[in-house]
Amino acid sequence: MYKASLLTLLFCLSLWSNIHAQSDRVNWKRVKVLVYTKNGKGYVHDNIPFAVACIQKLGQEHGFKVDTTAKPDAFSEANLGQYTALIFASTNNDVFDSDSQRLALRRYIESGGGFVGIHSVLGTERNWPWFKRMMGGTFLWHPRFQPYKLRVLAAQHASMTNVPTVWSKADECYFMKELSPGPTVVLAHDLTTLGTEEAEKIKTSAGAFNELYPAAWYYEFDGGHTWCTALGHDKKDYADPTFVNHLFQGLRYVVGQVKTINYSKAYAQTATEAIR
Repeated sequence: MYKASLLTLLFCLSLWSNIHAQSDRVNWKRVKVLVYTKNGKGYVHDNIPFAVACIQKLGQEHGFKVDTTAKPDAFSEANLGQYTALIFASTNNDVFDSDSQRLALRRYIESGGGFVGIHSVLGTERNWPWFKRMMGGTFLWHPRFQPYKLRVLAAQHASMTNVPTVWSKADECYFMKELSPGPTVVLAHDLTTLGTEEAEKIKTSAGAFNELYPAAWYYEFDGGHTWCTALGHDKKDYADPTFVNHLFQGLRYVVGQVKTINYSKAYAQTATEAIR
């Protein structure tokens, strides 16, 4: 009995060490990211310039390169191949002008690229099935901005490094529709800590979920490596050390998974063809 317990403990310690070691091995000098900020018609978050400045500062502190753009013509194979990860910072609604740009994003992911999504990324490209699959769903509704609690579900995961086990902050609890299986949730909204004035709509929007609802997750999707957080509505978040660490750990996890961008692995010839 003692021997079995010891073996189990050693296995868990080894797994934990491997997860963190893989992320710690990131050579930041070889990392280059593209921050994309395009919004379609509809609500545009005032947090976007603050998110960009936050990521640029992280680049300066850790030694990685940061490009930024709101121009969809940046989405071509020739251009995207230089980036370790793409960061969609509160993008919303339709953010591409053509299916060729959508296809470029899809083939980048199929080629082993990295993707980090922040906040209203969940409301991006709401009519593109492939993108919604990558997100695990698409935006439905959120209660009013308010203080509530979040709970870490996978403390051993690299992206949850130094994230408070129970995190109290003010934000918007995003709900999704058209949910699809695949993403692994590492951080959850605690629905029991939301205000009661919208209780019925919260219950309806949560669907089969009960007390906890996904807030951040990772997904090895269609050849690529993704991590998304629904948090980050308030522009002040991007100067808050706890939230900045949350973003950095998500980015660090993703770039730690990306090896090379190999377009020979990409298979899609159209943006909407079936996922293999």
